[in-house]
Amino acid sequence: MTSPPPHLAGRWRHDPLLVAATALGKVWFPFWRPFSPIAPTVDDDGVSQMRIVGREVVAEDENVVALTLAAPDDGMLPRWHAGAHLDLLLPSGRMREYSLCGDPADRHKYRIAIRRIPDGGGGSVEVHDSLGIGDIVSIKGPRNAFPIALPGFGSHATSLRFIAGGIGITPILPMLATAERHGLDWSMIYTGRSADSIPFRDELARYGERITIRTDDEHGLPTMADLLGPDDPETGRAPSGMAVYCCGPIPMLEGLRTHLADRADIELHYERFSPPPVLDGEEFTVTLASSGTQIPVAADESALAAIRRVVPSVPYSCQQGFCGTCKVRTVDGEVEHRDNILTEPERAAGTMLTCVSRSRGGNLTLDL
Repeated sequence: MTSPPPHLAGRWRHDPLLVAATALGKVWFPFWRPFSPIAPTVDDDGVSQMRIVGREVVAEDENVVALTLAAPDDGMLPRWHAGAHLDLLLPSGRMREYSLCGDPADRHKYRIAIRRIPDGGGGSVEVHDSLGIGDIVSIKGPRNAFPIALPGFGSHATSLRFIAGGIGITPILPMLATAERHGLDWSMIYTGRSADSIPFRDELARYGERITIRTDDEHGLPTMADLLGPDDPETGRAPSGMAVYCCGPIPMLEGLRTHLADRADIELHYERFSPPPVLDGEEFTVTLASSGTQIPVAADESALAAIRRVVPSVPYSCQQGFCGTCKVRTVDGEVEHRDNILTEPERAAGTMLTCVSRSRGGNLTLDL
């Protein structure tokens, strides 16, 4: 509006009150502007600084270390719930995701645990060899891609069955505390290569017979019946109304998925620590725009895995399509998107996640 409106009763060309208000505004706002400048906005990249206040070896083979993190000023931390994880930004520039395995009720500390994997991507070795008490690290999160739905509060289940394999215990630990706190009917089986390799055994002792620890060197690989617990005597199958929460090796997860495929009466929730298998993949070639290097991608491997053979320093983290670390722009070619986080405008602009997405046909040229 560039001039005051006419008077409603038609007595004057312009409403007198609004004429006065307009005149005042034309004087007031230029006068007040120097005293109230618009503050520049600061982009929030979601990164927080944390101090390592605890470091503990939690497996007898000494290959798993738990780090306790706190704010540098010991202030309160963002709330989280069982199943959540955070992104740890390492000094080398690597970013890795680790499940929170402490107490969600403790608003002043986070705890994560990392198994040393000598032939992995280097993140676990860096944590074990480089980080100690007093060091400052950067994190993103927490975020939750593996939430627990309690019976009666988002779940129709009547009992909970927890299944952990090795370091897969980390997201399960807070779930046990949550189930115990709410007085739920639950049980757990915890598997590993040997007793020495199993983290947090002492901490789990307080749950007594609710938890069965089974090791491959003593009992062999567990069957599906071992993992799911005693059968219903009436049906001879796993009990109806059970919710299963599992984290562990891919063969264990895939076995459970196949075994429970026809059981609509059983909920299966799981989290992977490794990339999922590539389904219905076709071969294609990725070209790196910066160098013209052509990289063949096999039908059963991800574009990220192929690129890492040539460029080991390429950023990545979850390898499952939900963290966005491997996000890259496509210069040429059509993408078959297999993630759940990119928006339609991002996809239209050519963005893809190399850990899960592939070529829709033909080859891709990436801005790398």
